[in-house]
Amino acid sequence: MKLAEALILRADYQKRIEQLKHRLLRNAKIQEGDEPAENPATLIEELESISKELLKLIQRINSTNAATELGEGLTVSDAIAVRDMLKLRHAIYRDLAQAATVTQDRYTKSEVKFESTVKVAEIQKRADQLAREHRELDARIQEANWRTELIE
Repeated sequence: MKLAEALILRADYQKRIEQLKHRLLRNAKIQEGDEPAENPATLIEELESISKELLKLIQRINSTNAATELGEGLTVSDAIAVRDMLKLRHAIYRDLAQAATVTQDRYTKSEVKFESTVKVAEIQKRADQLAREHRELDARIQEANWRTELIE
């Protein structure tokens, strides 16, 4: 199985666990004398089984990510961390550029005039650069995911 397939399977397991949670909560209590729509014991059994499978799969994914070189001494695990930080920094710079953009809605001279404390064009340029770096790194990670066999 390719790493990318394992990631898809992981997402499927996570969705199934979330669905089981909701089904369990819906059947956690009933009116006296009624029967639950689904047997909670059966749902718990299924939850435990899928949880064990998910745990094994996540461990295999993590082992594979740690052992797979993306190039330049960078493992997939390291690249994921870098990608996450690029995404975070991009969002901050994008929001800063938006917040610092001054629009004048003054109707009289007595209203407050605002000035930007940062150079919006430079901040926006940095946000765009971070977004590009994020996209490029994400593409490399996705490529590696489809090339790499999952470690047993």
